[in-house]
Amino acid sequence: MSEPLEMRAVGRVYKNGAGDLEILRGASLTLRRGEIVALVAPSGTGKSTLLHLAGLLERPDSGAVFVDGIDAGGLSDAARTQIRRDRIGFVYQFHHLLAEFSALENVTLPQMIGGTPRRAARDRAHDLLSAFGLAPRAAQLPGKLSGGEQQRVAIARALANKPAVLLADEPTGNLDAGTADVVFARLLSIVREQGVAALIATHNAELAGRMDRVVTLKNGQVATGP
Repeated sequence: MSEPLEMRAVGRVYKNGAGDLEILRGASLTLRRGEIVALVAPSGTGKSTLLHLAGLLERPDSGAVFVDGIDAGGLSDAARTQIRRDRIGFVYQFHHLLAEFSALENVTLPQMIGGTPRRAARDRAHDLLSAFGLAPRAAQLPGKLSGGEQQRVAIARALANKPAVLLADEPTGNLDAGTADVVFARLLSIVREQGVAALIATHNAELAGRMDRVVTLKNGQVATGP
């Protein structure tokens, strides 16, 4: 059985007025089902680039990215978009919820866009919000939720389409320590329960230590971290 995410000898070079800037060179990383990996690396070392390549938001200049066994390199933009929608969930430091829709609707809509019938989408949204302790807040607009509640809705939304891979960039970085601990504990629990492969970028050493393993970026390659 193929792994949810395989990055094989990936390279990425950005061109600017000063010449070529090589960010990644032969970076390789494999995520297994139900595994939660911390990505801990200083700013400027290619952390965001690695996440963008893993999430098919950018194409590598060399190497290959496989999602659920599918080599995304030669696919059209439309096919890559479908893989992102169906097989990859994203969580960012800021929640990016749709302000005019309730918490329930924010988790329901991505499923309906993916083709899930409304009733089934709402049922799964209810289940996810309940798992994050948000059932009593499901009808509230994001502006009526606390920062921690908003981020839990964002994580529920990322898991709504039952992705194979979850990519998170500082998902608790905008929260106070106590709220971050609660949100992160629920994130770990649900991801493990659903067998999702997760790559979570964080500067928080304590949070990183609660994951299955830690990797970093050194000289453009993925290494055991920190």
